[in-house]
This record gives sequence, structure tokens and C-alpha cells, in this order.
Amino acid sequence: MTEHTGAHSLEARALTVGYDREPILEGLDLSLPPEGITMIVGGNGCGKSTLLRALARLLRPRAGSVLLDGASIASLPTKEVARIVGLLPQAPVAPDGISVADLVDRGRTPHRGWLGGRDHRDDEVVADALQVTGMAEFADRSIDELSGGQRQRAWVAMALAQEPDILLLDEPTTYLDLAHQVELLQLLVRLSRERGTQVVVVMHELNLATRYADRLVAMRGGRIVAEGSPSEVVTVELLREVFDLEAIVVPDPVAGTPMIVPVDVHRS
Repeated sequence: MTEHTGAHSLEARALTVGYDREPILEGLDLSLPPEGITMIVGGNGCGKSTLLRALARLLRPRAGSVLLDGASIASLPTKEVARIVGLLPQAPVAPDGISVADLVDRGRTPHRGWLGGRDHRDDEVVADALQVTGMAEFADRSIDELSGGQRQRAWVAMALAQEPDILLLDEPTTYLDLAHQVELLQLLVRLSRERGTQVVVVMHELNLATRYADRLVAMRGGRIVAEGSPSEVVTVELLREVFDLEAIVVPDPVAGTPMIVPVDVHRS
């Protein structure tokens, strides 16, 4: 995979988005940093996934806008957006019987001409994506035959094969055991630092988010409550406000980042 040249800007301005009558997000403003890993955290139903889908142009705003490099993302050609912004949704669906290699190869679609021909570059990128996600040995296997964790890594490989400059991932560690969660997050760190990929992750596991994020965005009730570095954002008060969680915050003994230790208030 190539090193990315030049950062892109992606931001939401006064963004209002909803599925039915009631908006999920209302008047939300967010500017993503031009580099590093941004983790979006918050309780269930707070609007994290909705925000990610809106940033990827999958949801049309009721008001406000999403801007990519200063232009409304809704006005840009689909293929142009797909070369810059990649999204791995929370529950992707693959065609029945498709092989891992064919699934990952679909990530190359934005880089092909109208006739869809393959070239050596496509082969190299797909092979690299399979290798770095540990899926090369499963390349010829059907997605239907894989475990949940293997299937998730295949989808991550497809997202990497797209070679986006901005990579949006919605709960990418779902179905992964702890070792593979750490592997995946370390991979995202390498993509960010070595290749310049801007990474935005909706994350459920708070301690992993605080360890691997350069920037945290904490949400509740469709609004952003706090944003900044993990050490700036993660406080006892914020955990209480955003997660209704009584906890203490101590330094991670390995990384030095904030580590959250829940307090059992019912235990005597």
C-alpha cells in the first residue's frame, strides 16, 4: 500500500441527522484532525454510528452539512469520495459464497476505470491487505465458512484494499478476541503513523480507546460532550455524565494513558 500524500479535512457543521421524525444528531459540529486516530465513544444509542454514517455520506443531513476538503460531500462524485473516504460499517453483508480474496478485491473498485479491469497494482494491494490482517491463508475460503472474528478481519482487509486517506470504522473489534483486538488496533496505529491514514473509529471498549486514540470524542444524546486527548477527556465526572458509570481513573501501567476502573457501589 502506498503512503498517503497530504491530509484531507472532514468536518460536520451544524449537522442534523435522523431516521424518523426525531433527529439523532442536532446542530452537531466536529472537525476531524488531519492526522492520527480519533476514537468516538459513548453509550448505546448516543449517535456514534449515525455520525460515522453521515461523515461517509450514507445519510443525508436534514440540516447542516458534511464538508470534505471544504466542499459539501454530497456534491462530490461518488468515485472521488470513495478514493478518499472508506467506511467499514458495523454489520456489513457479503454476497453468498464469495471468497475472502474476492471480497477484499472489491475494495479496489474506486481505483478502476469504467471497464473495471485489474492490474498488477490491484494484486499487490489485495495481497498486502490480506497479509497485514492475517487473512492470506484464508484467501480462497468462502466468507460463509469463517468464524465471526475471521470474517471481521476479512472486512477490515477489504477496507484497507480501498486505500482511503480517511478510514472510518464502526466497532471494528466486534467478534474479535482480545489478542486480535490489540492486533487490529496496532495495525491502525501503523497505518496512521507510517502511511498517513486518518483513522476514525467508533469504539465500545473504553480502555482500548483511551490507549490507542490520539483524540477522543465523547458523545451523549446526539451531542458531543467533550473532545481532546484521552488525558484531557477521561475524568471521573465525564464517565458519570456520559456512561452513568462510577469509576476511578488511574494511569495505565503499560502505556501511561488513562485507565478506567469501575467501582462497585453496591459492594460493602
